[in-house]
Amino acid sequence: MNLQKLSPWNWFKSEARENTGSPVPVTHAVEPSRTAVSPLWQMHRELDRWMDDTLRQFGMPTFGDRFPSLDDRFGTMSSFLRPSVDIAERDNEYRISVEVPGVEEKDIKLSLDDHRLMIEGEKRQESDTKEDRYQRIERVYGSFRRVLDLPEDAKVEDIKATFGNGVLTVTLPRDTTIQPRRREIPIQPQ
Repeated sequence: MNLQKLSPWNWFKSEARENTGSPVPVTHAVEPSRTAVSPLWQMHRELDRWMDDTLRQFGMPTFGDRFPSLDDRFGTMSSFLRPSVDIAERDNEYRISVEVPGVEEKDIKLSLDDHRLMIEGEKRQESDTKEDRYQRIERVYGSFRRVLDLPEDAKVEDIKATFGNGVLTVTLPRDTTIQPRRREIPIQPQ
């Protein structure tokens, strides 16, 4: 069962089609057989991600932290940078917040393709000198891409974006003249 169908608007339908279930960085090639992932495996990965996010909020180690090689064994590349996205709906606008700590504003690119908002960027490693002898590296570096399908009532010509403290905020005004397709149907007594 696709849980995203329960949401009034599926913001990530294009991204899901692109990723075919597991995030794959642009810089790494994955064998075609590994990108064909069953819906059950997709649900499993999403539940794992949700559980890891919940554990992190309480400062607890995650499954991926304790056994990082398991995810890499299946070709899902757990080290792939995938910024978290919050989407808030208001009467007059949508507000999209993308968490990109350690990324500079110059390394983020926003573009609009029809009614799809593409957020792309790269988190670069600060320094890489011969003097550094790392004992452990937990921070993630690399490219990221999020694709959001915008609702019909989004006024794409008036989109605005700001960046501060590692958070990209995109404000998208709503066209109040467009009526939502969803409506309540009254139930008549027999």
